[in-house]
Amino acid sequence: MLPAVRAPSSVHRAPRVVLAGGLRVPNRIQLQKSSAKRCYPVPWCYKTSISCSIAKAETLQAVQSTIAKQLSIEDSTVAPQTKFADLGADSLDTVEIMMALEEQFGVSIGEGGAENIVTVQDAADLIEKVKAETN
Repeated sequence: MLPAVRAPSSVHRAPRVVLAGGLRVPNRIQLQKSSAKRCYPVPWCYKTSISCSIAKAETLQAVQSTIAKQLSIEDSTVAPQTKFADLGADSLDTVEIMMALEEQFGVSIGEGGAENIVTVQDAADLIEKVKAETN
């Protein structure tokens, strides 16, 4: 039988690399314990979560501020990974948020653009993508 192996539950940082077209390789890879009880022969299983954001820090900050304002909540409660549902936003709130973001950034997302928006980071990435396509 193989000896038990435990992977550390931590964030590993690597240098950020910018690829052609402005895409950036994420600088964090996070290992998290899986909900599975046991993976043979390793007693703890880990899943890898990779976050790849394309939004600039200024865009993300503006999106966070707009979302907080639209939902009448504190800015500090709106983090990039926060889901709209966790902020208490329903589908109508999400539509209103996207309309406010369109107006703020002077872009048109379109009807189907907001369908895949789940988190604050998703919204910021979509805004950045639409801005890049129009330029």
